[in-house]
Amino acid sequence: MSINLRVPDRTLDIPGLVFRPFRGEVDYPIMVDIMNQCNLHDDLDLIDTVEDIAVRFAHPVNYDPYQDVVFAEVNGKAVGYSHVWWGDEAGGERIYYLYWYLLPGWREHGIGEAMQVRCEQRIQQIASQHPNDMPRRMQTWAFDSEPYLSKVVEAAGFKQVRYFYRMVRPIRLPLPEAPLPSGLEVRPVLPEHLRLIWNAKDEAFRDHWGYAQRGEEDYQRWLEIPYYDRSLWKVAWDGDQIAGMVLNYVMAEENQRLNRRRGYTETIAVRRPWRRKGLAKALLVQSIEMFRHMGMEETALGVDIENPNGALKLYEGVGYEVKKIIYTYRKELD
Repeated sequence: MSINLRVPDRTLDIPGLVFRPFRGEVDYPIMVDIMNQCNLHDDLDLIDTVEDIAVRFAHPVNYDPYQDVVFAEVNGKAVGYSHVWWGDEAGGERIYYLYWYLLPGWREHGIGEAMQVRCEQRIQQIASQHPNDMPRRMQTWAFDSEPYLSKVVEAAGFKQVRYFYRMVRPIRLPLPEAPLPSGLEVRPVLPEHLRLIWNAKDEAFRDHWGYAQRGEEDYQRWLEIPYYDRSLWKVAWDGDQIAGMVLNYVMAEENQRLNRRRGYTETIAVRRPWRRKGLAKALLVQSIEMFRHMGMEETALGVDIENPNGALKLYEGVGYEVKKIIYTYRKELD
């Protein structure tokens, strides 16, 4: 089965080029290979695994992979793929997300533009089945080291609306004093804590830009994230209440392939009653110190530069520096 696409003002004339739908688990290694070739070429500092893809697709939320994932093939070999899905933000907007990957050797031939068109066509089909009772926008992303992707999405009418930093901190830098606020303690994570941690995380991020309520399928997917080692998590308790957390992790295959020793200090969340007390800083410092004892050479995290709770200033204050910029693009749907 193939899918016909035509790029406005341009007919694709590439012998052997077809667009085909997702075929199931057999496509996971193909997707990972395409992603990682693109990641390395575009210096994204990322490596994906088949296990990561399998978990994502085992719990699909607001998409059907057999309709919403499309591959570009030339003479039977996949050279790119695209994916769309949607979700409602707490601010009262419906966002239709899209992204696509295209191998470097096939760029500048119109295939990327064709995948962009197909994504927008599919989004229009999905949106036609939804009531038009709220603002509706399309959204995608590009790193500052992905000029080709930025060029295509900007030519399609997308505008930059938000910026995120990927920040890195060398382990060797000295750490500031950052004691836990009085009355709080960090406890080992037990299985019976997981739902409480999920709920506390969700609550803490409600005032963040782009927040969307997560459902049961999201929770089940979160439980299965392959690189999570809960012994690395720093979760602070105030009696029987979770006050805040840093859900640290190590991506072993990524470290091996990129020849580095990095730990991620991510999902830094503090619930409202415990903010402005130094808790996030204390948990972050504990996390960095833990990674130092593990033999890591650096830690990394991502941040919205307009974070309403001063996260960027906090991270800079403990030694994180900007390594990458991620642009968020949006386009009005209607």
